[in-house]
Amino acid sequence: MLQSQLFTKTLKTSPEDEKSINSDLLIRAGYIDKLMAGVYTFLPLGFLTLKKIEKIIREEMLKLDALEILMPVLQPKSNWQKTARWENLDTLFKFTSFYSKTDLVLGPTHEEVVSPLMKKFVFSYRDLPQAVFQIQTKFRDEKRPKSGLLRTREFLMKDLYSFHKDEEDLDNYYQKVKEAYFKIFKRVGLSEITYLTYASGGTFSKYSHEFQTLIKEGEDTIFICDNCRVALNKEIATDKPTCPQCGNKNLRKEKASEVGNIFKLKDKYSLPFNLVYKDKTGQEKNVLMGCYGIGIGRIMGVVVEAFNDKNGIIWPLNISPFQIHLLSLTKNDKKAQKVYQLLLKNNFEVLFDDRVSATFAEKIKDADLIGIPYRLIVSDKTLSKNQIEIKKRNSKEIQLIDQNKLINFLKKEIKSKGE
Repeated sequence: MLQSQLFTKTLKTSPEDEKSINSDLLIRAGYIDKLMAGVYTFLPLGFLTLKKIEKIIREEMLKLDALEILMPVLQPKSNWQKTARWENLDTLFKFTSFYSKTDLVLGPTHEEVVSPLMKKFVFSYRDLPQAVFQIQTKFRDEKRPKSGLLRTREFLMKDLYSFHKDEEDLDNYYQKVKEAYFKIFKRVGLSEITYLTYASGGTFSKYSHEFQTLIKEGEDTIFICDNCRVALNKEIATDKPTCPQCGNKNLRKEKASEVGNIFKLKDKYSLPFNLVYKDKTGQEKNVLMGCYGIGIGRIMGVVVEAFNDKNGIIWPLNISPFQIHLLSLTKNDKKAQKVYQLLLKNNFEVLFDDRVSATFAEKIKDADLIGIPYRLIVSDKTLSKNQIEIKKRNSKEIQLIDQNKLINFLKKEIKSKGE
């Protein structure tokens, strides 16, 4: 992509009403735009990053033999009354249709849709297990949306639902999803600072599990067991929190933000909709369920909170909008164009700062703010030596690479560190 074709511009100063690091940097760098409290537009660079996160998540869900569907955002009041959440869920967006006069919900989650859906297709033990997932926009009427992309009123989410004949089958699938989540967080660059965290399981399970990522301004407090590399959420911690796996009482207190959760619903949402099956003996039994969520925009926000410096964002390679930020600082732009075409020919993802009006200092400053992992500079000085300047965003070291060796160097450097 040519940077001169981007309609977005970087900002030199922070927005006055943004207090979080992620919203400040993402707005200044041209990734998102704030429409109102808790509602953001994803601009071209932000959309590319969002889609990369989405791609990683989708790939790992498909490996679980889950089938992708897309459920309605508009949901009837009657379904929510059956689960008692019409009255009890305070973040529910409710409204009345002008024409039909019926009460509707903007979906914050989809148990009230997926349970009656599966009732139409599950009748026998032979129809189980099943798993479906979707990637869709959710709506929650947060009273105080804050922390940029970490708590919004409208957000993109992956939710997976599984359906089982017994607890053993549910437990086995639950473990597989847990492992898939670890793979996702490794691929998006968060595995080193993300912990499987024990949380409340409600009335139907001792524990649920969250995936909590350490960030300075995290909205949650967790207690980490370094022996087991798991954590305990503050909500279930006692005065002297103890590791639920090994009994260790010497736990480390940290601030964190949730990036995913997995939950054994059991029959909580199958009962209201009479979602049942007949076993081998013909006896009718309740279908058991699990649900597994990941906030896609939230991951983006948490990554920015975790990886930044005074100059801007530092993207992990797999979710950066581009692999390479090519800067032209030469009067002979044809030579820079030649390098750009060579990179594209070899299937590298490149943002080419070809702007004529921008100064050298402006281009460098914008590159640091935008945060693409590799910066390449084509200048008269380096060209005279048949070299290209390369710098990693997370390093101060600058390398000069012979132009004839550029592609092999980048293939070894980038392709080997990718997915």
